Amino acid sequence: MRIKNTEIKLLEADITQLKVEAMVNSANTKLFMKGGLSGLIKKKGGKEIEEEAVKKGPLKPGEAIYTSAGRLPSKYIIHTATMGRDFKTDELKIRQATRSALELARKLKIKSIAFPALGCGVGGFPYLASAKIMAQEILKHLREKKTPLKEIIFCLYNKEAYEIFKKGVLGYLDYIINKLQNGPFVTVDAIIEKSKSVLLVKRSNPPFGYALPGGFVHYGETLEEAVIREVEEETGLKILDLKQFHTYSRPDRDPRFHTIGTVFIVRTKGFPKAGDDAQQIKWIRLDRIKDAELAFDHKKILQDYIIYQEGRDPFVLR
Repeated sequence: MRIKNTEIKLLEADITQLKVEAMVNSANTKLFMKGGLSGLIKKKGGKEIEEEAVKKGPLKPGEAIYTSAGRLPSKYIIHTATMGRDFKTDELKIRQATRSALELARKLKIKSIAFPALGCGVGGFPYLASAKIMAQEILKHLREKKTPLKEIIFCLYNKEAYEIFKKGVLGYLDYIINKLQNGPFVTVDAIIEKSKSVLLVKRSNPPFGYALPGGFVHYGETLEEAVIREVEEETGLKILDLKQFHTYSRPDRDPRFHTIGTVFIVRTKGFPKAGDDAQQIKWIRLDRIKDAELAFDHKKILQDYIIYQEGRDPFVLR
């Protein structure tokens, strides 16, 4: 599987024998290498690895350091603390440990890295849970960071672990990337009222027609940030305050694809001026909405808003 420029692979093998730039060690905070993978690394790579690691410790859970790899074929070992002094781990520790290892690899300009099943050895954490946590952090890192990583390997030491990680990593990432990318997509719209009229924009992109100001939520934005940005881009108005009105989710509300849109009632300042993908803007009286032709389901939204303004609940199930 490929995410941007990085190949994600799974292997059933001895991670200490892989020829990668860096292998990851699931460490304790003191960085002593006694049992589990740490003990194997020390046995095969030499005690100098532990000596170098201990000098850079202790770590807090979730932190990471790197050392040389001794007699192992890797260039570096990234020691990431998945356990505290009690040798117990949890979701937060594994999540932060994965994140720290990836960030350290980025700083070291590493192109290939191998991960074990973090927290699943001495820590006793379930394989499937660890796989999904690590997959989530890797996906987030590759989407949000500029990274030199070309290859990420999940290296599992037995068939059981391999099969579970295959489902938890490759299966999970395939679902996120290839299934969820088909939607539904998240949108926001704004109801801007003045003197019993609402502001509409004439769209310059299909579907054409008049619509409420709004658009797609960008990755990393809150709904509130998105509606503030969209209103300013399309109308030039600054939002002073806002309130969530309702979320609309009918699969056919947008002729392009399935969108889920949250509508805000907003108060603004400034003078509206068409911008971004708005050809023009106009005010329309609320009592003329019933005869208006609007894009998407925005006529339904404004009809609900009129009912709301009359003091009735438009969303009561009937």
